Amino acid sequence: MGKIVKVSGPLVVAEGLSDAGMADIVLVGAERLRGEILTMTGDRASIQVYEETAGLGPGSEVVTTGSPLSVELGPGLLGNIYDGIQRPLEEIRKLTGAPLTRGVDVPALNRSNKWAFKATLKAGEKVEAGDIIGTVRETSAIEHRVMVPYGISGELVEIKSGDYTVLDVVAKVRTVTGELADITLMQKWAVRKGRPYRKKNLPLVPLQSGQRVIDTLFPLAKGGTAAVPGPFGSGKTVVQHALAKWSDVDVVVYIGCGERGNEMTDVLTEFPELTDPRSGEPLMKRTVLIANTSDMPVAAREASIYTGITIAEYYRDMGYDVAVIADSTSRWAEALREMSGRLEEMPGEEGYPAYLSSRLAQFYERAGAVDCLASEKKPRKGTLTAIGAVSPQGGDTSEPVSQATLRIVKVFWGLDAVLARARHFPAINWSSSYSLYLDNLRPWYDAELGADFSLNRVKASAILQEEADLREIVKLIGQDSLSPADRLTLETAKMLREDFLQQNAFADIDSYSSYDRQHRLLSLILQYDELARPAINAGNQERVFGIAARALISRAKTIPADSYVNAYEKIARDLREQLNVIAAGGTAND
Repeated sequence: MGKIVKVSGPLVVAEGLSDAGMADIVLVGAERLRGEILTMTGDRASIQVYEETAGLGPGSEVVTTGSPLSVELGPGLLGNIYDGIQRPLEEIRKLTGAPLTRGVDVPALNRSNKWAFKATLKAGEKVEAGDIIGTVRETSAIEHRVMVPYGISGELVEIKSGDYTVLDVVAKVRTVTGELADITLMQKWAVRKGRPYRKKNLPLVPLQSGQRVIDTLFPLAKGGTAAVPGPFGSGKTVVQHALAKWSDVDVVVYIGCGERGNEMTDVLTEFPELTDPRSGEPLMKRTVLIANTSDMPVAAREASIYTGITIAEYYRDMGYDVAVIADSTSRWAEALREMSGRLEEMPGEEGYPAYLSSRLAQFYERAGAVDCLASEKKPRKGTLTAIGAVSPQGGDTSEPVSQATLRIVKVFWGLDAVLARARHFPAINWSSSYSLYLDNLRPWYDAELGADFSLNRVKASAILQEEADLREIVKLIGQDSLSPADRLTLETAKMLREDFLQQNAFADIDSYSSYDRQHRLLSLILQYDELARPAINAGNQERVFGIAARALISRAKTIPADSYVNAYEKIARDLREQLNVIAAGGTAND
């Protein structure tokens, strides 16, 4: 048992802790506030406390638990709302009311709920760590797969189906040493240690988000990493909500680490009301929310990132596709900076700790497409995709957090305040954004959509880039000086921006666009550009821009999902007929 000698905000220094170790969880003061040991010098420890330290003073007791910060993993995670150290906020509110009381210790998983466990293996079978021994219907959307915990392997000597709590023993394994190991529905894992897997693979399948600017121009692979930097008001939260709702993943872990309280309130009230488009059930049935707002202790904000990604790894290990959305890593980095300053560490650029880049890498590198840990006879694959929002001050992406993030992630969706003010959403700037997964994903595109999809993407990017160059010329000498071909380029680029890239997240028809629909719509716009070249070079500019099919393309994204295929094919026929007539010297009405 130790005694406090110093309190500095969330940092507490205690001595007499010779029996404690680095990263141990300790209980501080009479209220037994939870904290984590950051540094140790002899028997003196510097502790970050995960709750408000008001009232603590020298002489208060500190007791070590002897174990690191860990999360409880088992059925009951989905649909729950936790704080940064996995305390169930709704359960605490029921006990203490609002605001939440300090020092309340409520288990992350309900101890009284009984789950219907269905055994999938029989006694006498050999098992290894990661093998699935049975299932639990956690929600109507997700089947929870009960796995042999890491470090246990041997012969299954007892297993039976039935209704169990998370602490009940559902199976026993005789290990190679002859000992009996109990398996329950729940297991624990230290959050700062990545869960093991058999092999990490190249991500070769795109994460289908339903957002055209993302899926077509800057795709993210399942098991990949992405950053969404942008200034205040540029639509980061809406983009993340769209990704959480529409992405073709099985489980979503949303981490609100340090964002404003009213913004997090919107998330907590909106998510339970969202409907999962895949199942028609509430989206929360495949979602875990972690809420740690900007006015909550910074230490818990720092821990929330690791809590969230450990939960995500657990579902990845079951063989699911999982997405982690962190909003935002800038606030998380500010928590690192505050704790580093209180520890009197040597500051790096803009006061951030020198290890900022390595800590960011530790988070993003836990993403991946993996062969899960299991016996070779029962292989399975899972993916974990990490998407981090970055909130640079003033939208300046040259600051340390943005730059450190860009060195790690492979997809950059740069949000633009100018586009946001022009009401162009998603406000992802097509000139500054990029994806490094295009080569990996091309075989999938060629097989699923045809080789022309990748070619169309290249053409569209080139037209948008050419538009940016032409705009500079127009600023200097005016649009009248442009050639007819250049004017057509500007018109096509306008169609790409307004009719393809711009998307309304609040319109049922336009909020989600399938890959097939994206491919067909982009082909229509590029077909207009190709067929209009001969006509416009013949001096028929106004007639080309005014054809009826051009107006139909501008409304094509609002055509209902059950009828767009026939409608797009008809627009393509009309387009060919009208432009061929104009190119031949007639009018579109001939």
